[in-house]
Amino acid sequence: MKRVKKLPLTSECHHWTRLGEVPWDLQKYWQQRHTIFPYYNEGIYMTQDAWYGVTPEPVATQIARDLSSIISPSRTTVIDLFAGVGANAISLALAMAEDGTTPRWEKVVAIELDAPTLACAQHNASLHGVADDIIWVLGDNFKYLDALLNSPEKLDHDLQVDVASTALFASPPWGGPGYRTDEIFNLSTMEPYNLDKLHGAYRAMDHALYLPRTSDLRQIAKLVPDGHKIEVVQYCVEGASKAMVAYLPAANEEHSHMET
Repeated sequence: MKRVKKLPLTSECHHWTRLGEVPWDLQKYWQQRHTIFPYYNEGIYMTQDAWYGVTPEPVATQIARDLSSIISPSRTTVIDLFAGVGANAISLALAMAEDGTTPRWEKVVAIELDAPTLACAQHNASLHGVADDIIWVLGDNFKYLDALLNSPEKLDHDLQVDVASTALFASPPWGGPGYRTDEIFNLSTMEPYNLDKLHGAYRAMDHALYLPRTSDLRQIAKLVPDGHKIEVVQYCVEGASKAMVAYLPAANEEHSHMET
């Protein structure tokens, strides 16, 4: 698996400027475009699918701040496992250390499975001035982590990160029955990746999971190693909760640098 350079924007990448250009099922999201990306008018590009799952920029910015403080400074690499059109990777690349001048992360890696979506992410990061500060990977994050843990020699040198100094951020798709209707969402039914699949792949490192706001906290609690307390934070936009993030320590306490 290798890092990729600049990918071209394709016909699947859009910057809509008029409501009449927008498919009817996306119009309500487009009307919130300046909440999602305050600088949308500067030329932000999206794929159609990205409108459903993009992290609003104010939320991504706050998550980046929280991740920076919850994770020990000894963690110097962060990997955005579902980069999408770049909101979280951009915020992580912009995050500063406590001195306000030094970047919080020495290395930011962003992984995305879909090429047009990754092209949008790279373009959007360039508008924020951080495209060259992010290592972009076109591929499956589960395969990447499997290689990192079991056969790192198969990866490009830039992708052979030190597991002991790396934290993960994951904003997976939220498909599945009940996501929008259940008072408490059963994370074992989330599609295409349920909670067990995500945690099983990420448990070797401290990781933050961006989940539906109604997620079952009891299911999350079962993942916490004995003797640890974790942060679970609800993130709101204009007074309404949009999502929660569970900040989970590595299952191997010897390697965990999560503040407890």
